[in-house]
Amino acid sequence: MTGELVVRGARILDGSGRAGRTGDVLLADGRIAAAGGRIDAGGRRILDADGLAIAPGFIDMHAHSDLAVLTDRAHQAKVAQGVTTEVVGQDGLSYAPATDAAAAMLRDQLAGWNGVPDDLRAGWGTVAGYLDEVDRRGTAANVAYLLPQGTIRLDVVGADDRPATPAELSAMRALVDRGMRDGAFGMSSGLTYAPGMFASTDELVALCEIVAAHGGFYAPHQRSYGAGALAAYAEMVEVAKRSGCALHLTHATMNFAVNRGRAAELLALVDDALADGIDVTIDSYPYLPGSTTLAALLPGWASAGGPGTVLARLADPAARARIAHELEVTGSDGCHGVPVEWDTIEISGVRNTALSDRVGRTVRELAVASGRAPSDVFFDLLTTDRLGTGILQHVGDEGNVRAIMRHRTHTGGSDGILVGGKPHPRAWGTFPRYLGRYVREEGVLGLEDAIVHLSARPAARLGLTDRGRIAPGMIADLVLFDPATVSDRATFAEPRVRPDGIPWVFVAGEAVIADGARTDATPGRALRSSACAPS
Repeated sequence: MTGELVVRGARILDGSGRAGRTGDVLLADGRIAAAGGRIDAGGRRILDADGLAIAPGFIDMHAHSDLAVLTDRAHQAKVAQGVTTEVVGQDGLSYAPATDAAAAMLRDQLAGWNGVPDDLRAGWGTVAGYLDEVDRRGTAANVAYLLPQGTIRLDVVGADDRPATPAELSAMRALVDRGMRDGAFGMSSGLTYAPGMFASTDELVALCEIVAAHGGFYAPHQRSYGAGALAAYAEMVEVAKRSGCALHLTHATMNFAVNRGRAAELLALVDDALADGIDVTIDSYPYLPGSTTLAALLPGWASAGGPGTVLARLADPAARARIAHELEVTGSDGCHGVPVEWDTIEISGVRNTALSDRVGRTVRELAVASGRAPSDVFFDLLTTDRLGTGILQHVGDEGNVRAIMRHRTHTGGSDGILVGGKPHPRAWGTFPRYLGRYVREEGVLGLEDAIVHLSARPAARLGLTDRGRIAPGMIADLVLFDPATVSDRATFAEPRVRPDGIPWVFVAGEAVIADGARTDATPGRALRSSACAPS
């Protein structure tokens, strides 16, 4: 659907937080030409939106669609939810800027997150190269990119656990500067993932100084969401304070039994930082279980050296015994300092199809069925699947989830992994779940406020002055949904199911969902931050 279009009689939720009002919205040349009241059709096409709400397109502040936006033109997992922009390059690990050697390691290390597409040699030497590839191929929704700190460390320092030398730190700062000039919106870290986890606080501060100089933000997956969660959050606030960099606490949560009911302590830390003049925002997903790779549970020392070295280490009986002790007794840093509970670790996907029967079963179940120790099942899966196994980790707390989503700096992020036999349903259900369960059914958020969380506030965090609001001149990234029926349908048993109640989605004025069906349009593009150097 192209050309001028009048959306007639919708409940306009403009992203300001004000009460919705019934009126028309005129789309022309990819932008909103007028909004509110009754607009004369004047021969234009009309979309009858009676009973529907219209809102700015949703912005997924934490997406793992780095390769999916290049290989899946339909990309229904996201656009069917009303997502019109995704922020990728998350958790400190992505494919740009990557040397050839780093890219080869990343293809194995990230197989559990992104798969290994047959038709794509993943790895770009510059952020500009990746963004250009997005534009060349065409995609359904817009893409914003964060510089992955772990990848940058892999490029310069390598996969070993050691401090960066002064020369290496200068080289990493130069890569951050180049990436920001190429259009990155900030930098992410994965501080429970190798090799990013090997960076000291001082090293992170030094890199964030460059991000801050370009007006970007830092989005860390911190060192713990378990036993050391509050100390880990405090470290990230310290990095922001010392570097002067804006801070976005991604998939902000307090997980594991040790943190049950403790969200207020996290939010107090955020409020104190705000009162101290630090620019802080957060995002979260509206589910209890988390999702990552099985290899992520390994202690940091066991993850050093890259995939080949890790696999060789797992063949050593002494190393296996040490790893098992840290996992089951003392708590590994990869498992957030909490002793692993094998009945909470469910296999969500495998790289080796011969292991497909493991999907949907916990490590404990597999151990009982085979008469082996859970740690042996863990080691054998990692080895046979070459570190490509995805997992769900059932460790969340509903009270924490609700408290965090109410915070005045909160935004929505799916953290959605799209590959695997049974991926986390958040990849297909996050945004309608906010609107259905937590707005309509339970009233945790008001509808107008929820739209701020899902569109306007994330747009502001990204510095997107032409998105996130319904007003004349804004780009027409829009979602129409039925407040009475919108709901997620993706479940842990059937995770790839489209939501109900979202019949229309527009990206730059072009329908990507029309009457509930995916069109063949690919109007999305790679967004580039205001730090991007002029060509």
